[in-house]
Amino acid sequence: MIRKFRRHKDFEVTVQVTSDTFIRPPREAQRHWILNRVLYEVVDDLQHLDAAARRYVPGADHAALPDRTQAVLAEHEIMEDWQIPVMEAMAEVVAASHGDVLEVGFGRGVASDLIQAQGVRSHTIVECNDAIVEHYHVWKQQYPESDLRLIHGLWQDTVDQFGQYDGIFFHTYPLNQDEFLEHVVQSPTFAAHFFAVAAAHLRPGGVFTYLTNEADSFSRGHQRLLFDHFSSFTLQKVDNLPIAADSRDDLWADSMVVVGARK
Repeated sequence: MIRKFRRHKDFEVTVQVTSDTFIRPPREAQRHWILNRVLYEVVDDLQHLDAAARRYVPGADHAALPDRTQAVLAEHEIMEDWQIPVMEAMAEVVAASHGDVLEVGFGRGVASDLIQAQGVRSHTIVECNDAIVEHYHVWKQQYPESDLRLIHGLWQDTVDQFGQYDGIFFHTYPLNQDEFLEHVVQSPTFAAHFFAVAAAHLRPGGVFTYLTNEADSFSRGHQRLLFDHFSSFTLQKVDNLPIAADSRDDLWADSMVVVGARK
């Protein structure tokens, strides 16, 4: 049995390895090095989170989510305005090649406007909500010269209609309580269950971006998930997000990391 600990004035972290075969590299010194590194990273993360927690707003407690697949939602229920600077950064990432872009989740059309402003060869939008699709048909009239295409339905049910793209933009939300628990509470990022689909429908060198809900860095688990499907990724931080104290969204800090994951 190996027991290691780090004591801080505000907390104590202990790792106790009870199996002789757990984390067993060729040399014992390597084993101790790995375990010491784990402790160092946990302590560093806790200290950083202590500081970051002071930047959070109260937000709102999550009640059980009713099914929102076809719900008629107010604009702030679809997307809160504080996300707009994040959408701007994501649009720049996904449309950098000015090629063919797939956008999953039309919502209020904010991101769609930003992608159009970047100039792309074609722009395919996936949206399941009938009321929002009606808004899409009104919205598209602003862009009579653009190659706009709609896939009406859940992305999970319409993957067979996807083509190959130079950029994929994923900005949707849990449609019910089960999705919230599985893909938000129990996952490093909501978009993780779309990673394999995104990778399969990107051309070589294509880029995938999504709402990360990471405030200022990526966890190791998040990075490993990306490397399971993509060859590389870039990160940038969008600071000073104007999040209201009563925000109902899932992130309550005033910054977010924008990712560009490359095929």
